[in-house]
Amino acid sequence: MADTTYSTPSTAQSPSAATATAETGTAGTGSSGLDDLRVSPAAHLAGLMSEASAAGGRSVGLRELPFTVQIGLRAQPDSASWKSLEDTFGLNLPRGVGEVTGDPEAQHVLWLSPDEFLAVDVSRCQEPGETIVAEAGLEGLPGQAVDLSANRTILELTGEKAREVLEKSCRADLHPRAFGIGSAIVTALGPVPVILHHSGEDTYRICPRASFADFTVRWLLDGMAEFLTDGQTPGAEAEGAG
Repeated sequence: MADTTYSTPSTAQSPSAATATAETGTAGTGSSGLDDLRVSPAAHLAGLMSEASAAGGRSVGLRELPFTVQIGLRAQPDSASWKSLEDTFGLNLPRGVGEVTGDPEAQHVLWLSPDEFLAVDVSRCQEPGETIVAEAGLEGLPGQAVDLSANRTILELTGEKAREVLEKSCRADLHPRAFGIGSAIVTALGPVPVILHHSGEDTYRICPRASFADFTVRWLLDGMAEFLTDGQTPGAEAEGAG
């Protein structure tokens, strides 16, 4: 396991000072001075997602949750590092496949492997210095806390037909008896590796790498097409005309 790398920027802003972003995919005004420059991986498709969601009604909708806090954690079960991370985040680390601890609408931790986890907070935007407290708690211990907020984006698929959209190209068993609310797995959506979190009733969060965001959004929009009122993938007509 890699050792923790430490950073102590004196100007880091408290994570609690972050604010939620609009669904346009661009960050709101913040004290970091960098927010106005940030553009989320799927920001250029926000219009198509909004159009599809409007046409999908209660059946299906899609949006990006931009700039959410995502921190990669590494620690051996029940080690001093494990206990330090639990103290830092105020949550028990999950212990088994599919397990998620915490609040899915705020801070929660997803199990990725026996010694690897992803801490996510969808209630606020990532800010500089997210890992300072965790790194300090791990000083001298074999563990890791790394800010991965720019590594993936989070796409939220909702609606009565959301599971059917996913089942078109996800090989995992997504039936509620196998993948109930509060579960998360590492799987693939078509050819794209993703983390899939069943975060609520008829709500699924898909986490692709940032470089796959464009492909994943378009893939999902295509899968949603049959459930839209006009039965057509948003943007398809314009692309065909081009």
